[in-house]
Amino acid sequence: MATRTFGHVTVTTPDLDEPGLYLSNVHTLDSPRGTVQDFAYGDADLRSLELSDTQLITGRINNVRSKRVQLEALNLHGVEVTSSDFGTARWSESKLTRVVLRDCKLMGATLDGLVLDDVLFEDCKLDFATFEKVRATGPVAFSGCVLTEATFTDCDLTEVVFSECTLRLTEFGAGRYRDTDLRGNDLSVIRGLANLKKIRINPGQQAELAEALVAELDVAFGDD
Repeated sequence: MATRTFGHVTVTTPDLDEPGLYLSNVHTLDSPRGTVQDFAYGDADLRSLELSDTQLITGRINNVRSKRVQLEALNLHGVEVTSSDFGTARWSESKLTRVVLRDCKLMGATLDGLVLDDVLFEDCKLDFATFEKVRATGPVAFSGCVLTEATFTDCDLTEVVFSECTLRLTEFGAGRYRDTDLRGNDLSVIRGLANLKKIRINPGQQAELAEALVAELDVAFGDD
């Protein structure tokens, strides 16, 4: 069983190189049966990628680019997604279990109603992405990701770890953040500080939070 540890959480990742496992190359992720299993899919430049009521189980997705992405009730289990560009994807009402997204672009994407369990976002570009009602039910980590002006709204990020991420003007709206681990990030330009109750930080980050609060309140300093 493959695992990665970030801060206080250990994420179980897909072990797609285990002995006896064979991944068959497929030309599409759509299936009339609604399930694609033990698969490898990649090197595709698509005009549109639309999937609904589909399960992807044990497989790799690599180097896939699509200008228009619409995913609904697309559940992933034991899947690795790498070096792919899904742009302003709309991904809703789905569950991800033992999933890694590495070196992927979802800039301006909307992730709505996703349930995450053992999920790792690594070196992903998530600028301007909107996370709505995303719920972590197991270990989740963002490592080395860029989340410039991303927004979290009504999310449950309990015990989620952000490790060495770019959080410039990232907004944390109303939600649950108990033990959300923000250590090792620059917090001086985040937004939504009033919602970040019971998070984890390092002692040295107190000054960063103070700087962010001053900026958010638009405080003016007088000379007299």
